[in-house]
Amino acid sequence: MKVLHVITRMILGGAQENTLATVRILSEKDDYDVTLVTGPPIGPEGSLMAEAEKTKAKIILIPEMRREINPVLDAVSFVKLYFLMLKDKYDIVHTHSSKAGILGRIAAKLAGVKAIVHTIHGLPFHPYQSRFLNLTYTALEKLAALTTDRIITVCDAMGEKAVRARVAGTNKFETIYSGMNLQPFLRTGNGSPAKRRELGIEENEIVVGKIGRLFPLKGHKYLIESAPAVVKAFPNVRFLLIGDGILKEELKSEVKRLGLETHFIFSGLAKREEIPELISVMDILVHTSVREGLARVLPQALACGKPAISFDIDGAREVVIPGKTGFLVSPEDTSALSKTIIDALSDTAKLKEMGQTGRSLVTPAFSAETMVDKIDALYRQLLNDS
Repeated sequence: MKVLHVITRMILGGAQENTLATVRILSEKDDYDVTLVTGPPIGPEGSLMAEAEKTKAKIILIPEMRREINPVLDAVSFVKLYFLMLKDKYDIVHTHSSKAGILGRIAAKLAGVKAIVHTIHGLPFHPYQSRFLNLTYTALEKLAALTTDRIITVCDAMGEKAVRARVAGTNKFETIYSGMNLQPFLRTGNGSPAKRRELGIEENEIVVGKIGRLFPLKGHKYLIESAPAVVKAFPNVRFLLIGDGILKEELKSEVKRLGLETHFIFSGLAKREEIPELISVMDILVHTSVREGLARVLPQALACGKPAISFDIDGAREVVIPGKTGFLVSPEDTSALSKTIIDALSDTAKLKEMGQTGRSLVTPAFSAETMVDKIDALYRQLLNDS
């Protein structure tokens, strides 16, 4: 079975890790011939290209494929994708991310590919963009959906949103949770003393953690705004922010303005293999993104036995079950966020209980093997029906 995966860029991110796991596991199967096409991993987030090149899949780089809209570069990318698909005659083209999803699916249709699949990791249209962009992205998704045999969503909420926006009918969507290697997370205990020392965290300090790029819509500002009330209730609290990005200096300045420098740790970009140990030093994980499909960090935290507090967006409620695996807060409500963090930290026994419940919830539902088994079954169904 010849399968081509197309993604805009292989940076460090949820969609990319999902794609990497899929490509790696499928390429190890005897009855699969897998190719991955991507643009250059431009950006401060870090690159997964080295890991992709270690898989058995063939890797093709299209230098012109970029995240930003550029009519000239986009046209060149489209032509290259079309002729690649025409020449190599793939059975299935599976696209990821907005740019690659639109260009790749239309090219695949014109090239006569038997089955076309797209994964929505996060919808490109959302309330935090201009009306023009919202309408443009919605129209493009509707157009691309006409060429698509099945659209995978990483949570039920994504499919429901797309149906409400009339991207396609319900029969075209299928939820497959974004899988990962759960074992490193399941193996972690109550935090490495060495890692705590490395981060400058004292033994008696409470750790509230957040993992995410320091970019707009990731919501770091809401956690910072909620911090003064939390610090007042728990003077020994430390906020651990893992990630890097364009807002780093702006966020640091805001922390300094609030006089909270000693309570915040900006640890910077972390390697993927470091994430389980970093989560293990946390008492609770907070996710304040205002736009996400289903953030991988939520099941990762639960697999570590750490409950999560999340803004109630998209697929968060499918894993963060109030009072059982964590707490949900209305988006952008910093007063409710600070109160929820304080209430959660006030009951350590309940935190441990929710962490254990979370482990049971995500295992094995969020394993990479479970994800790829479902994708494999979908591919075979589509080819049988074609």
